[in-house]
Amino acid sequence: MNPDNTEGRGRLAVVIGGGNGIGAATCTLLHARGWRVAVADLDLGAAEAMAVRCAGHAVRMDVLDAQSIAGGAAAIEAAHGPIYAMVNSAAIFQPQMAPELLPLDTWDRIVQSGYRGTYVSNVEFGRRMAAQGGGAIVNISSMVGQRPNHGHAYYSAKAAVNMLTEGMAGEWGRSGVRVNAVSPGFVAVPRMVANIAEGKRYAVSPVEVSALGRLVEPAEVAESIAFLLSDKASAITGANLVIDAGVLATNGWVVHGGVPPARPRTDTATARTAP
Repeated sequence: MNPDNTEGRGRLAVVIGGGNGIGAATCTLLHARGWRVAVADLDLGAAEAMAVRCAGHAVRMDVLDAQSIAGGAAAIEAAHGPIYAMVNSAAIFQPQMAPELLPLDTWDRIVQSGYRGTYVSNVEFGRRMAAQGGGAIVNISSMVGQRPNHGHAYYSAKAAVNMLTEGMAGEWGRSGVRVNAVSPGFVAVPRMVANIAEGKRYAVSPVEVSALGRLVEPAEVAESIAFLLSDKASAITGANLVIDAGVLATNGWVVHGGVPPARPRTDTATARTAP
């Protein structure tokens, strides 16, 4: 048997926001790697559909509601036993606009979802893991937590998540709980693909500003999450892994005309034998 198929060793992982996008890709991969999966999502129908695909448990969870998070965690634990891993992939995205045009109630909702919801879920699941002697948490941040754009509420929330991840790692490390984050760039989820096709949200295609010249696939983010949850990452905590196809790395190339094109390819076999 492929060792990857037993990586989870039957342990229980909860994926918040697991009904679609990165969360759904994570549920699929964790199931394939031998984890038992509980899918939590605001959209119970999406959670149930994913739970069927990964032979898991579905629960409705609203990250804007602390009682919903606590109740969901308690229900999952009561039904399936100790929770070893938690992934927080839930967030509300923001239309990009000048700060003076952004309604304060919209700002509040985005920050409460992206930051407060992450804080509450870390506390609720982390305390359970600490009490049982160990566990692993992965928070989904974003590359904009390091480089702001016009999404003023969203990047603020993600920057806060980065610091929260380090703080929680220090808080619970001696209790055997590891807390890490991943910061995806432009990910090829349906919403992103549609935005690029419509040509309205971005002045320049995200593909053009990445070192690799492409979007990130949801499965690639899921692979990094699975690694951070696994025993292979047993010495890693408080880390933030950027998965952006090199967008942040090419930031300075904009003033020089953009990312350099691919070099002409050489047939290495011919080159070695040429006189």
